[in-house]
Amino acid sequence: MKLTVYFNNAQDKHKVGFALKRLVRRAVLATLFYEGACGGAEVSVTFTDNEGIRALNAEHRGIDRPTDVLSFPLFEEGMGGTRMLGDIVLSLEKCEAQAEEFGHSFRRECAFLTVHSTLHLLGYDHETGEEDEKDMRERQSKIVTAMGLGIKEKRT
Repeated sequence: MKLTVYFNNAQDKHKVGFALKRLVRRAVLATLFYEGACGGAEVSVTFTDNEGIRALNAEHRGIDRPTDVLSFPLFEEGMGGTRMLGDIVLSLEKCEAQAEEFGHSFRRECAFLTVHSTLHLLGYDHETGEEDEKDMRERQSKIVTAMGLGIKEKRT
């Protein structure tokens, strides 16, 4: 599968280097692989902070508070059969706080949130009912575990 990820860093609280970009790309690929996607895909990923994601959350969802990740699916075909999946906006500040809260690594939290968002880009929605939420949680867990970042990972 050919995957193109466009990165945008709209925050200055966390370093966004090659390792973080590679992890996020790997999480998108792992999700697409798990879902049996084939062909090409494009995803845009924006790293932001709590204030940036709060503004987007208020504008697009009417919820005036920070969240961890937002997904903006496109469901469009691009040139040459490439699927333009959409945009992922990830608050690295929230990611760090949740990693601390849940007792696992920043890497694991970033990967988990990327998997979560990619599933949204593929059409999954945990807010449509208990069964859908359970299904999405199971998929997320299996994908993150397949990446070697299961819940029992020690903090690094």
